[in-house]
Amino acid sequence: MRFDYTRSVGKIIGAFLTGLREGRVLGVRGSDGRVLVPAQEYDPVTCAPLSELVEVGSSGVVRSWTWVADPKPEHPLDRPFAWALVELDGADTALLHAVDVASPAEISSGLRVRIRWVENRTGSIRDIACFEPADTARVQNASATTTFADPVKMLTTPVDLAYEHTASPQESVYLRGLAEGKLIGGRSRPGDRVYFPPRGANPTDGTPTDDLVELPDNGTVTTFCIVNVPFLGQRIKPPYVAAYVLLDGADIPFLHLILGCDASEVRMGMRVRAVWKPRDEWGHTLANIDHFTPTGEPDADYDSYRNHL
Repeated sequence: MRFDYTRSVGKIIGAFLTGLREGRVLGVRGSDGRVLVPAQEYDPVTCAPLSELVEVGSSGVVRSWTWVADPKPEHPLDRPFAWALVELDGADTALLHAVDVASPAEISSGLRVRIRWVENRTGSIRDIACFEPADTARVQNASATTTFADPVKMLTTPVDLAYEHTASPQESVYLRGLAEGKLIGGRSRPGDRVYFPPRGANPTDGTPTDDLVELPDNGTVTTFCIVNVPFLGQRIKPPYVAAYVLLDGADIPFLHLILGCDASEVRMGMRVRAVWKPRDEWGHTLANIDHFTPTGEPDADYDSYRNHL
């Protein structure tokens, strides 16, 4: 799941980001006299707006830390490193950032560290590449190489969420079935509700849904939504329809795309069938079905799906 989160930053955070772009760190003074870094818009004691900006140093002290032995793609460094809370000289609160050390033996609370700046800064916390031990820090000219006329007013942050899911035994059968072009639902016992996708346990009594049922790839639209608003990453030009499809033989509808007709023609009760992607594009995913399309059959009677909305 990827999208860009964009926000206006306001006067104080804007000044903090503008300072980073210039190779400086700005904090803000609170009502109790403490200098808060990163700068905050509102006083943590009184909740009143803050306004007095204070420049702090680019060196500081590690107050606490934790080791990252297996960095992820979204991390600031592509090798093992430490996350640390660093209290910069002149600040009274700590800034969270990465510290570039080779092993946990090289970092400790109280270690003096210094900012390593990126070369081309844009007004983001990522303008700080990381921190490094002060006794090994490289000499850098942190002053901005470009003069910026305007302060930072907007901030766009890419958000990338990756999920790792451990499939239950019932889900495993369902996923393997998809790779073979099969739609497999599950129920606890013959005569019970058939869940698609199958669940590990029946939500009504907690019994395993071990009775697996192969379902056809045609069904009925129960409810739907016409998507008219474009958004980042959208692969289909609006308008289009996202609908809940109740497969024949199932008791729970699932969400999928309806294509092959005008969005205005989609309706409750419409009979649809799956349009599968080419076989060589199949994986263990419901995305093997590209979309559903109308079959041309008469609409299903409302009573046949009214208890499955």
